[in-house]
Parts: sequence; structure tokens; C-alpha cells
Amino acid sequence: MRRKIPFTEAERQIVGSRPWRRGGTMPIYNTPVTARENMDALFYDRKPYWMPSVTDIVEQTPPLYASKLGRSRAEDNTDVFGIKWTYVDQVGGSIEEPGQHFLETIDEWKDKVHIPDIDSWDWESEAKNIIIDPRFPAQFTFINGFWFERLISFMDFMDAAMALIDEDYTDDIKELFGAMTDLACKLVDKYCTLWPMLDVIETHDDWGSQKAPFFSQAVADELFVPYMKQLTDRIHSWGRIATLHSCGHNADRIQAYIDGGFDYWGPQEMNDIGYLYDQYGDQIIIGVFPEEDNLAQLSEEEQRAAARRMVDRFCKPDKPAMMGVNATKRATPAFLDEVYRYSRQLYLDM
Repeated sequence: MRRKIPFTEAERQIVGSRPWRRGGTMPIYNTPVTARENMDALFYDRKPYWMPSVTDIVEQTPPLYASKLGRSRAEDNTDVFGIKWTYVDQVGGSIEEPGQHFLETIDEWKDKVHIPDIDSWDWESEAKNIIIDPRFPAQFTFINGFWFERLISFMDFMDAAMALIDEDYTDDIKELFGAMTDLACKLVDKYCTLWPMLDVIETHDDWGSQKAPFFSQAVADELFVPYMKQLTDRIHSWGRIATLHSCGHNADRIQAYIDGGFDYWGPQEMNDIGYLYDQYGDQIIIGVFPEEDNLAQLSEEEQRAAARRMVDRFCKPDKPAMMGVNATKRATPAFLDEVYRYSRQLYLDM
């Protein structure tokens, strides 16, 4: 049973700082339990001590993965499949080098896609260089993922999207996704063996545009959900949290995320966050954000009132939520302070 710890003003004392992945630092407060313990209370007990935020999570994806299978941080690189990535400083990310056509058709994959032997990589050095601070939940991210985003990197967007609905290629898609998911599961095993303090494994797979998903629910159910579930089952077998990064207007595909076994999804702003929370918040943790997008222009009392409204809206008994990226983009110090204070008191009475 979770301990009841009354709130005191001493909890708002700043006792240190830590680096933030987007630059600068994040304050460390004198909280009664660590951010890691609070995140565990969110995902495993559905009753955190206060409303957590994605900023509580420390991203520590091994550079070895980023260079071999992802987009190698702030530099150009070529991944293990031979796909060239160019870093674009203005957007803080990488894009494929224009004009590449690694696969003309999906049925070429068995001849051209060579699944790497990850055991041959220098994991020993990675394990020595990445030390997880037990005070904060640590996350490794599968950038590029293993399904649609990976297919796009092999074929370009239009060809990849067409392949999903071409019945002549259904078996090839399943075989490729199966092989890539097996690779993902091997990486999970490697991660969890080398980093026993790892908390969260996030997978990237963008599924939508500004207005709608890229493909139907039927396609999601047949071509994606079985492989998502295979991966999340492996993550859960190690006692870790499985989260999903999936950009776009994907509210209509959230059932696939749930059926795929993910514990968390942080929707972008074009999604109806209230509807998603009301309909699905008891099945998956939702990354929420305040209705107000102009908090910095409001008075301090108005900012604090907005924080209380967000907490009241998204902190129902046994149906918690987490502040997503959009909340952190809109937030002000006063807003965040009030979210902590108000949600901390609210959860004491639940």
C-alpha cells in the first residue's frame, strides 16, 4: 500500500539540478519520494504522489544504437542498412539523404536488408559510459522504430504507404516487420541485461499527418498490432515500461496502441486530448496538456488557475495522466509549481 505523506513547503526547496536533453538544466526539488518512485507509482499503482511530467524522465539512449540503427544525434551518419542521414540543425533532427531508393519494391528486402548481429557491437564500452541515476526514471528510445518509420527509410514515404495496402506485398511486409521486431526484442534483452536500472523503453513510429492517420484501422490491426505486442510483451517480461512516440492526428488509431500493449502515448496538439482521456485513460496513460496555449501572457494567478483546471480534468481516481511534451512547451514556472502543489494534495485524498 502506498504511504500517505502529508505535503510541506519544504518539498518546493530546490536542492540541485540536472542536465536537460534539450539544453540547460532542470531543478531538483526536495520531494518526499524520488521522481523515479513517483513514476513507478503512476504506471504500476495508477496512483502517483503528484502529476508526473515527461521532463522527469532522463533520456539516455546509447550512442551505439543511435549511430547503428537510428539517427546519430547532432551529426550526419550512415546506419547499418546503408541509409544516409543528414542532420538539420534548424529542426534538431535528421532526414534521409534525398534520392535514396534502398528498396524499389518491398519484396527485395530479403536480398538487401541484412539484419545486424548486435552481439558483435561494443556494448561493454556503452555499459561503462552510461550510468543511470536511480533518482530519475531512465529511458532508452528506439528512434526510427522497426515498422512504418523503418519502412519509409527503406522505400520513401509514398512507396512505403502504397506497399501497406498492396495485397501482393502483405506477406513481405509481415516478414520484414517480423524480422525487425525480432531484432528489437534482442535489443531489449541486451538493454535490460546491461542496465538493470533502466525504466522506460520508448519506440518511435509516426502514423499520421496533421489531419488524419496514414492508414486504416484494418491495416493497423493486421500489419502492426501483432508486432507491437510482441515487442511490448518482451519489454514487460523484463518489468519495464513500454511507451510510444507516434506523431500525427492518430486519435482514431489509439485502440491499436492499446492492443499493441503500450503503457503510454503522448498525443500531439491536433488530437482531442479530453476525448482520448475520457474514452481510453483507464487503458493507457495519456500525455496531457493544458487547454491554454498562451500561459506566458497570463497573470500568475491565471496560470495557477489553469494548472488547477488541468489537474482536476486529468487526475481522476485510478485514471491518472502525465504531462506530455506539449504541456512542457506551454508551461511557466508558476504553472508547474501549481501543478505539483495541487496534484500532490489531490492525490493525498485518493
